[in-house]
Amino acid sequence: MGEYGASGTVTRFEDQRLLTGCGDFLEDGNAHGQLHGYMLRSPHAHAEIRLIDTSAARDFPGVAAVVTGRDYVAAGWRPIPHIGPPVKRRGGADPIVPDFWPIAVDRVRTVGEGVAFVVAETAVQARDAAEAIEVDYTPLSACTDMTSALLDGALWSEIGDNEALVHEIGDQEATDTAFSRADRVVERRFRLNRVLGNAMETRGCTAIYDRRDDRYTLRAPVQHPWVARKVIADRVIGVDEALVRVIAPDVGGSFGVKANVYPEYLAALFAARATARPVKWMSERGEAFLGDFHARDNIAHAAFALDVDGRFLGFRLRNFVNIGAYFSPLGAGPAVNNLGTLSSVYATPAAHVEVIGVFTNCHPSAPYRGAGRPEAAYIVERLVDEAARDIGVDPVELRRRNAIPPAAMPYKTSLTFTYDSGDFERNIDDAVRMVDRDGFPSRRAASEAAGRLRGLGFAYAIERAAPPGLETAEIRFDPGGTATVLSGTTQQGQGHTTMYTRLLCGWLALDPSKVRVVEGDTDRLAFGTGAGGSRSSAMGTAALQMAKNKIVEKGAEIAAHLLEAAIDDIAFESGAFSVAGTDRMVTLGDVVKAAFDPASFPDGPGLSSHAVYKGTVASYPNGCHACEVEIDPETGAATIVSYVVVDDFGTVLDPPLVEGQVHGGVAQGAGQALLENAAYDDEGQLLTASFMDYAMPRAEDFCDFQVKTNAVPTSANPLGVKGVGEAGTVGALPAAMNAVADALASMGIDAPDMPATPLRVWTAIREARGAKEA
Repeated sequence: MGEYGASGTVTRFEDQRLLTGCGDFLEDGNAHGQLHGYMLRSPHAHAEIRLIDTSAARDFPGVAAVVTGRDYVAAGWRPIPHIGPPVKRRGGADPIVPDFWPIAVDRVRTVGEGVAFVVAETAVQARDAAEAIEVDYTPLSACTDMTSALLDGALWSEIGDNEALVHEIGDQEATDTAFSRADRVVERRFRLNRVLGNAMETRGCTAIYDRRDDRYTLRAPVQHPWVARKVIADRVIGVDEALVRVIAPDVGGSFGVKANVYPEYLAALFAARATARPVKWMSERGEAFLGDFHARDNIAHAAFALDVDGRFLGFRLRNFVNIGAYFSPLGAGPAVNNLGTLSSVYATPAAHVEVIGVFTNCHPSAPYRGAGRPEAAYIVERLVDEAARDIGVDPVELRRRNAIPPAAMPYKTSLTFTYDSGDFERNIDDAVRMVDRDGFPSRRAASEAAGRLRGLGFAYAIERAAPPGLETAEIRFDPGGTATVLSGTTQQGQGHTTMYTRLLCGWLALDPSKVRVVEGDTDRLAFGTGAGGSRSSAMGTAALQMAKNKIVEKGAEIAAHLLEAAIDDIAFESGAFSVAGTDRMVTLGDVVKAAFDPASFPDGPGLSSHAVYKGTVASYPNGCHACEVEIDPETGAATIVSYVVVDDFGTVLDPPLVEGQVHGGVAQGAGQALLENAAYDDEGQLLTASFMDYAMPRAEDFCDFQVKTNAVPTSANPLGVKGVGEAGTVGALPAAMNAVADALASMGIDAPDMPATPLRVWTAIREARGAKEA
């Protein structure tokens, strides 16, 4: 592992330790003298808490503490704050953010909400004691349906209704004008289902309180350790940030689900202080369905206005978003942050979007791979296909006809985004060729001859990546010549160690064995932003490049001293400093040794650098997806038989890493489109609270993916990188559903709501056959 491959790429340097059991996951670490925590959860979706009797539980063997919501409040600790984007309510009124207590105080508003946190010598003892806690509930009516919630009584009396937020972008007047002069209007309602993250490693944390310096340490798989530190210190406990340390170890899957500060983390920190002992909490798999924040869950009413030639004149959307019972810390983000994705790659002159966030008795929602991007892409790309079907135009031709040409760059869309580069038609053409669209009619005929349906769906996805912000990096050489890279990004399996090692080795001609990469510790690096929004490959590398440049500058000063030459005459190339016009040189290794030798370089000791990169504009990765499915009418099962992606990620730093990111993203998107669904019953009980009911996709559900990249570097960052993390999911949702819709359209059947499960597809086919027979 960790060698340069024949193609010039680097195999993943992380894999040696991760695949040999040497990873640093939560269950791999234990604190001396630690206790174990267990959260008792509400069985009701909505209920008053009349009484909590913890006396029996406190007497159980091994129990060190039982913490209730009232204990937490009495100590002066605060609710979990909403730190997502600023939002308004109807009429521009300021938002009302209800108190989201880590442990419920007097009412529960969703199944699985914590009502008591038990801490004991072992996890089994904590769970056994929790079962002895008596909670007197008065059940109240619950509502998990957004439409009903907008008509029912208020979940929060201080708000008066269940509208959590109302957000608008675009030009309503121009859009109304475009629709008034349209030759054709195509309108559809789309349901984007609720999903769960289902990480390989469930969530957990180790919380430590050190009485000697009144300091807290949280070891948890958060994506933004420095943000978590600020939230915990400033917004929850009320102490200086220097008194809180957050460590993010290896993460067994996140994609946004673990990005948040969760109730259990605060409960564990509180219990650690109360008991003066470390507290470890690990979610059980069944808890994860109830305790992890959920995602998606939209009802979209969308419309295109088209002229006689099929060109888009205007786009209109009214989108309802299920916030859940509370704002999660980043809860408003997916609803409002990435609405520019609705512009897609089309030259639509006018657009207007209204988003209505709704409180329900569902679990809070939060960012999940794409955080609003997949939802937006699904709405617009499904609508493009429906428009093509309505007006009788080939869906690929309709996309080509409306695509923004390269000559129009930079292009300001009608919904917030400004694209600096891109060749959208080229990506469409390559996807059409790679999926062999010309041969599709014969493949469809063969399927029909075998009694099956076949469909081919396209989708073009564009997204905002690496939005404006800061990122930091440090490079520290030790006397032996090993360089330690400290980055403000965090890794959840993306291959950051490989990426940073490869770049630094290329820039400084280092041996890969002489590079260490450290991420995710607020004590080791003063500031960072973390991972999310496909930002690491663009902003983390830019900060690293700046730090590298400072190393070269400082190294040149030392080299000039060693070579007894003027600094202006020193050049650096291939790991060596030389005097221009001569053969005199010293290696970077020589410079590092001299930097630690006061006799040779009295201004030392050491060679290190720190850099902060400030990104001012976003990048826009984009690509065309083509998905081909075959459906068995007798079972309703849809099988993906071909999948092609042609993407523009700007500069590609490592092709295998990029391809792996696309593969994983497509699996998540297609998994939601065809299988995954989180469902509640009328009383607010989660019906899909285990893998017996929540259908996760498996390897057998996919074919081989064909991935091609057409790089059009961006000017948004020094390396021209556009980012890749969300891309596969953003395009896969609409591409897979468009393929299903195309297959069913051959029978005159409208596609069911997502996910297109075998039952839903089978039911649609049976109903269509019944209508024909009648």
